[in-house]
Amino acid sequence: MKVTRSILEVLARARHPVAIITKHALILRDLDLLTDMARDGLVSVAVSVTTLDAELKRVMEPRAASPQARLRTLAALSAAGVPTSVMAAPMIPALNDQELEAILEAAATAGARWAGYVLVRLPYEIKDLFREWLAEHYPDRAAHVMSLIRDMRGGRDYDPRFGTRMRGTGPYAQLLGNRFRLACRRLNLNSQPRAPLDTTLFRPPGRAGAQLQLGL
Repeated sequence: MKVTRSILEVLARARHPVAIITKHALILRDLDLLTDMARDGLVSVAVSVTTLDAELKRVMEPRAASPQARLRTLAALSAAGVPTSVMAAPMIPALNDQELEAILEAAATAGARWAGYVLVRLPYEIKDLFREWLAEHYPDRAAHVMSLIRDMRGGRDYDPRFGTRMRGTGPYAQLLGNRFRLACRRLNLNSQPRAPLDTTLFRPPGRAGAQLQLGL
């Protein structure tokens, strides 16, 4: 249906800036539009990479692109001049957090210039679904994973407070943050501030005051 492309076409015509985050390689279908917008500082793209392990990816994200496809996507976007970043997310303690440095290194090699990470979030009914998923796929470590998550969430499955919900608190969360910062420094990620997207080129997509057609 190409819904995303149709939206990008409208944004491109109006020179409206947009930031995209995705875990799919299909974004490359729109590389022509993204390249055009990037020339005017109108777009940035973040690719989410959860794991480099194909089997873990199959269990965690069965309908998403493979790790290798996501890295190729980063490389293609970067080569086309589109500002790119990697999101190592979600980081799940004792499941995929040990891959943090490897994910960042692979992404930097592919051309990513910025990086971020997000601790797994379990609001509302998601916590129950996650527990069921852990029990089914990783029964040997399910209790340990949840124990670490609670340690990073003030003793609860989830802490929704702004400022901590993306990173967590406590020693394990601090260790994860320190590892991220050290890896970024070593890999030259986040070494320069991102240029803000340009909002000065916007032009209305239609004549001001024009009556829209209902098409009935």
